[in-house]
Amino acid sequence: MTFSLVARCAETGMFGVAISSSSPAVAARCSYARAGVGAVASQNVTDPTLGPLALDLMAKGMSAAEAVAEVQVRGKFIEYRQVLAVDGSGGTAIHSGPNSLGIWTQAQGRDVASGGNLLDNDGVPDAIVAGFEAARGHLGDRLIAAMRAGLAAGGEAGPVHSAGMMLVDRVPWPVADLRCDWTEDCPIEAVARAWEVYKPQLDAYVQRALDPREAPSYGVPGDE
Repeated sequence: MTFSLVARCAETGMFGVAISSSSPAVAARCSYARAGVGAVASQNVTDPTLGPLALDLMAKGMSAAEAVAEVQVRGKFIEYRQVLAVDGSGGTAIHSGPNSLGIWTQAQGRDVASGGNLLDNDGVPDAIVAGFEAARGHLGDRLIAAMRAGLAAGGEAGPVHSAGMMLVDRVPWPVADLRCDWTEDCPIEAVARAWEVYKPQLDAYVQRALDPREAPSYGVPGDE
């Protein structure tokens, strides 16, 4: 009941995760990324400990493949889990347990990995990877394009209700963490609209944290 991708921008080293599901607040439970380390999606009968575990392993020097292999050893009920990872070299790895729900499958390339369960068809992750690889521009733009491609290819077997996108880059907090936790409309488009508003201000929000004396104003009351 989820489809997602993890990705790295080869030019900037930025990492991102984008995800959507029929379940509420999927991004709050399944998306993990750490600047300079990698990005992980942990989904399908979710175990929220697996994302931080995989990131900790990669932070200690493991590749995505090595980290996911170790997660398979350490994780409980791993046959029910899907875990996607991308590392600082652009290497990717995916674990999909045999008890993943419905139609489940996965696809990966350099700097990008996608997986899903309870899908409309087994071509959805391939479409997501292709959508990411064909897109240009900011990593956030490419993640949105990839999720739209997955939805156009069939997406989940039923309607999706939540979505999210997380980006990390050079600072120890997400530079963007945009979510639609529940809607009867398209949550991917809700996140896309939020990204359109947030993208022009992203660098300013980082600058405000690092040195507010150099940060621009956006004209809101008290913001001078």
